[in-house]
Amino acid sequence: MLARIGYRLERLFRAVTPDPFVLAIFLTAFVGAVALIWTDFDGVQVLDAWHGGLWRLLGFGMQMCLVLVTGHALAASPPVRRLLKSVADRPQSGPVACAWVAAVTVGLGLINWGLGLVGGALLARDVSASCRRRGVPAHGPALAAAGYAGMMTWHGGFSGSAPLKVTRTADLIELLGPELGAKLAVIPSTATLLGPLNLFVSGGLWILLPLMAWASAPRGEGDPLPLAGDGAQEDPSSKGWTDGVAVGALLFVPLGILVVRMFARDGVSRLDPNAVNLVMLFLGLALHGRPSRYLAAVRDAVPGCGGIILQFPLYAGIMGIMGGTGLAAAMAAWAAEGGEDGLLVGTFLSAGFVNLLVPSGGGQWAIQGPIALEAGLGLGVAPSSIVMAVAYGDQWTNMLQPFWALPLLGVTGARVGPMLGYTSLFLVAGGLWMGLGLILFG
Repeated sequence: MLARIGYRLERLFRAVTPDPFVLAIFLTAFVGAVALIWTDFDGVQVLDAWHGGLWRLLGFGMQMCLVLVTGHALAASPPVRRLLKSVADRPQSGPVACAWVAAVTVGLGLINWGLGLVGGALLARDVSASCRRRGVPAHGPALAAAGYAGMMTWHGGFSGSAPLKVTRTADLIELLGPELGAKLAVIPSTATLLGPLNLFVSGGLWILLPLMAWASAPRGEGDPLPLAGDGAQEDPSSKGWTDGVAVGALLFVPLGILVVRMFARDGVSRLDPNAVNLVMLFLGLALHGRPSRYLAAVRDAVPGCGGIILQFPLYAGIMGIMGGTGLAAAMAAWAAEGGEDGLLVGTFLSAGFVNLLVPSGGGQWAIQGPIALEAGLGLGVAPSSIVMAVAYGDQWTNMLQPFWALPLLGVTGARVGPMLGYTSLFLVAGGLWMGLGLILFG
């Protein structure tokens, strides 16, 4: 039954979902119109707020481009291609392939959101290619959705912005201000990430999402993802001693030293996009050996960055309107009016809506966190539960938000509309599960 529903939703989203760039244009116009109607800002002030945010994500956009190209180049290296092939050859049916991709992706997402995003995209692409080669019918849009599932669990994992931003007094004071920050003691990870609420929610999602991927995958349907290139070839003009492994070692050896020092100092829980890119740059250079082979692999991946380059400034502008006009704060304050019983669920739902317009975990926490925590203090709700309610709402609607899917779409060649037919099912099931957790353990 779920497979039929998923296929019908795929056809619906395929027909009605515009290109992600067009969707970003529509969202910009919608948020601007709401700001004009709902706030006291006039057209010029809203335009200024939009312009003030327009270029805020340039650095982050470059990080995402590097996530895409370094991940793609790493996957194109001969050792990783052999490893991915051996892993991708395991599933013997399309639905099992979807469940397998979702399980691995969710696990990687709980470790680090960047690993989940890149690993899920690469695994979905290679599983699709393996199934095509072996004559196993595997549905490409369902596989792409499974490879995106980690973005629905990341904020309850070890790279979650909100849980990590409340473990130190300095971060609390920076977020809440000296007065409110002094009222609230630091919230350790044992109360958020390792607390009963998150163990129930995130542990359950690790089981639920692969089951949903298996149950919703069409049976006997092909439609594989586009074939990836069969490995990049180096520029034939780049030969001789200037293109040897020894030259590459001048870069990847110091990079390797930095990687070892970074893990020795911070472990895996504090990985950020820069750290992920450092690791993938080091591994890609080392495994390709010759600089020309690595450069060719990067060139193969660069076209997939087009959507990121165009759309990240538009979403940054939306964030500028939401923050500059007070729209996001007003939505968070509305959620806090539900009283003690409704605060957690209201915060969760409002965070999900805000995430559609402000697709940044750290940015959303900075906007919604102070209001939600202050309301929780006044009503006697555990601050750790408030933190996780915001985190869950932020990750929940990623399943309808093409912003984070852009790197995956670039790697897999999938289209966003068909993929949303399956991620929308993840959204419904996962939202009910997270809401249940907040009610039982909040």
